[in-house]
Amino acid sequence: MPSAAPTSLTNWWCAYDTEYAFVGISYEVTACQSLTKLRSDFLDVRTRFKGRYIRMYGFCDRTGFYDDVIDAAWRAGVGVHALIWFGFDGDDLWMGRRDRLFATLHSNPKAKFVTRVLQFGSEPLFDQVLDPPVLAQQVLAAKRNLSSLQIPVTVSDMAYSYNDLHANDGGEQVLEAIDIVDVHMLPFFSTRASIANNSWPIVLTDLDWFIDNVNDKKIYFSQNGWPSVTSEGVQPNSPSAVANIQNERDYYRVLDEHCADFKAVPGGGVGWFAHIYSDTHEPGYGIYNTAGNLKFPFAPKTSC
Repeated sequence: MPSAAPTSLTNWWCAYDTEYAFVGISYEVTACQSLTKLRSDFLDVRTRFKGRYIRMYGFCDRTGFYDDVIDAAWRAGVGVHALIWFGFDGDDLWMGRRDRLFATLHSNPKAKFVTRVLQFGSEPLFDQVLDPPVLAQQVLAAKRNLSSLQIPVTVSDMAYSYNDLHANDGGEQVLEAIDIVDVHMLPFFSTRASIANNSWPIVLTDLDWFIDNVNDKKIYFSQNGWPSVTSEGVQPNSPSAVANIQNERDYYRVLDEHCADFKAVPGGGVGWFAHIYSDTHEPGYGIYNTAGNLKFPFAPKTSC
């Protein structure tokens, strides 16, 4: 990154059609990591894995935390997919998070040069935290608020939330409102799941639905992975689904094998994130285990 923020976003971001295959890693922030830790981990994503982006997950309500995220991202040379976290308690704390994030995006001179997109999440449609028309209005209001910063807005959710759960009560309004499409791709939870090497047809079913319904908007797999262990909140819906390190590794290898398919998707191809940086963030999904060691070799393609 340059020593100071540029004066214009002109030619700052790469074209969407260069952002396919592996683009980065999700990073859970409920631990409210220190600036030193953020700098170290973000640099690791950039140098070790060649990630372009950090996708925020969870929340940290510490004053100035997103300024630290911007600092760490700027130093590491990565962009950020920012997140307004709703949580699972049905409270309205997300409103304060939204307002504080907006304030930082406008006040920090480097924010618009680091923040590639703003997400409402995680899975607000599936969790039914807002009625879909209300969520669509939140997206439109955010787009107006951030228009001068040229930061696009999206909702991070799964195909099921659009094409089944909210197919008849406003899901389409959300899909129309968002600028880009952030897809949750978690085939382990499919009723058709078995081993990760058999997951491509499950992935393709959801991907094809989005291709047919988003009018060539850019697509990312934002929350995307296969767990190495099950836990209280991570239980399969198929008796054949296998959770272990080999299957976590195999899932990312399946995605790698389909790099050319992702590249060919209208709207600029499909870029995918690995969910998540460490098992200390979310059990079983980490690229690193709780001891800080790689669970398996991870060097996915960033182009093909």
